[in-house]
Amino acid sequence: MMSLSKTAAAAMALLVPMAAPALAQQAAGESVVAIKGVDGTDHGTVTLRQTPQGMLLVAALKGVPDGEHSFHVHEKGLCEAKFESAGGHFNPDGKAHGYMAEGGPHAGDMPNFTATGGTANFQVFNPMIGSGSAALDDADGSSLVIHSGADDYVSQPAGKAGDRIACGVIHPAK
Repeated sequence: MMSLSKTAAAAMALLVPMAAPALAQQAAGESVVAIKGVDGTDHGTVTLRQTPQGMLLVAALKGVPDGEHSFHVHEKGLCEAKFESAGGHFNPDGKAHGYMAEGGPHAGDMPNFTATGGTANFQVFNPMIGSGSAALDDADGSSLVIHSGADDYVSQPAGKAGDRIACGVIHPAK
C-alpha cells in the first residue's frame, strides 16, 4: 500500500465541508472565480485566498449533479467549448498525477468533493500553489475545472475523473 506524502495528506485532510459562506467584500490576496457549465450555466464561485503557506480555496457551488466529483487547477486560463482549452492539470514540477501515485501529485491535484441537493460548500487548502510556489498567473493563465466523476488519485494522467462539466478562469491567458 502506498503512503501519502505530507503535502498530499495535508491537502486531503483539509477538505472541509461548510455552510454556504456569507458574501463578503474581497480582501487583498483574494480573488473570486465564477464557475460556469458548458452551456454557460452559473455553478457558483470559488474564492481563492492567498496565505503565507499556500492557497485556501472556498467553494460555494450550485447546480452540480449529486455525487462525488473531482476538482483540479488546470494549466491554461481558458474555459471554451467543452473546457478542453483549459489543458491538463497544473503541473509545473512534472510530477505524476494523484495523491496515491508514486512521484505525485500534480500541484493542481485536489481532493474530491460531494454535491448533495445540487450544492457543495467546502474549503480546500493547497500548499503547492501560491506564495513561494508555482505561479498560476503565468503567460497561459490557469483555471479551475470540475469533472463529472471522482478522481481515483492514481490513474494517469488525470485520475479517470470523467468529463469536464464546469470551469472558471483563475488568471486568463495573456
